[in-house]
Amino acid sequence: MIRIENLVKSYGAGNAQVHALRGVSLEVQSSEILMLMGPSGSGKTTLLSIMGCILRATSGSVRIGGKEIVGLPESKLPRVRLEHFGFVFQGFNLFPALTARENVELAFKLKGLKPRAAELLERVGLGDKLNTYPRDLSGGQKQRVAIARALAGDPPIILADEPTAALDSQSGQTVMEILAGLARERNRSVVMVTHDNRVLHYADRIIRIEDGLIAEDSEELAA
Repeated sequence: MIRIENLVKSYGAGNAQVHALRGVSLEVQSSEILMLMGPSGSGKTTLLSIMGCILRATSGSVRIGGKEIVGLPESKLPRVRLEHFGFVFQGFNLFPALTARENVELAFKLKGLKPRAAELLERVGLGDKLNTYPRDLSGGQKQRVAIARALAGDPPIILADEPTAALDSQSGQTVMEILAGLARERNRSVVMVTHDNRVLHYADRIIRIEDGLIAEDSEELAA
């Protein structure tokens, strides 16, 4: 699903140059829940952002479904994002003036698709909240709306940045059950950055990033 080889991301130049990633290589399989862990500033969110075509790599290779994305013209990256990825963020990123249904419908409209917002909200257990505004939803409910929005167009890969960090334990578990169901029942890949030890048992694989390098890969440890 995703193949990354010798990925480098640097900022600045000369003596002021900072290396956020220093030669990362990994593969993400279909139906896999992969968790990226590591201290703040280790490079895990940078890695997630390059996977999702939000940031551009300095060098290396990133293949999504066999297609190289490093070096693609900027004009082609939005189409790659729309076709391959759904994004879930810690801060929900919902539009406060739109209802739950309208927030999800917007994602369909951006992809040029017929809206199926009610169906997706029903899937995440919010069929009774279609016309509710974000201000009247709990944190866990907002995150479920964000997941429903990420599912617009049925993308093969879900990228999640700290999706449970702002949630209580029960809400976090509900969110993880939904993400795990997507991977195991709907053949989706889920890659998430997390510091939340409460959700690690959902992972098929955990990669620890330190100083821009892979310090530990649970798949290699198990081999």
